[in-house]
Amino acid sequence: MTLALACAAILAALVFILGANVTRLRAAGAKRGGPFAPSDPADPLYKAIRAHGNAVEYIPTLLVLFLLDAARAPSWTLVFVVCATLARLAHAVGMLSTPTLAKSTPLRVAGASGTYLFGFALAVTLVTTL
Repeated sequence: MTLALACAAILAALVFILGANVTRLRAAGAKRGGPFAPSDPADPLYKAIRAHGNAVEYIPTLLVLFLLDAARAPSWTLVFVVCATLARLAHAVGMLSTPTLAKSTPLRVAGASGTYLFGFALAVTLVTTL
């Protein structure tokens, strides 16, 4: 359970870090008179908004699965928890470090694929432990 809680804390912190990054970029843009909702996939604020939005779309469900699986499933399923956490971190880094979101990068694809794969594995594990 401790490892699942640590992973949950890491992902919860990631949501707030990504949100703070959006606020930082909006404040910097306001000083320059920049847009608060850019549409250019190469714009750092656009990338930050999408990275935060994507995290908020998936992390809450993963957190619930982490805690429920940790309480009910065999301990070996913590591998799924750790892998899902690493996938979400990779996805966020991949989104923020790419020159443009118009093109996929290996880190983003690995992060998204890992999120789907390990999130589904956690859900199936939970169902099988009912």
